[in-house]
Amino acid sequence: MTIKLKLELASGQSLKGAPLELLADGVAIARATVDKQGYATFDAKPGSARLVVRVDRTILPA
Repeated sequence: MTIKLKLELASGQSLKGAPLELLADGVAIARATVDKQGYATFDAKPGSARLVVRVDRTILPA
């Protein structure tokens, strides 16, 4: 299954290059990177779970 989404910040800032994780019931099942148009595409197995997308925090300064 392919999940494609577009990310837009209210501030107008770009998320280009931001690493994202797709979580199924709290467990990371796929990763994607935001492209220059703001899109991210995840490839995941079909199933029944609560899905959440989060930014991989390892890119944030300490």
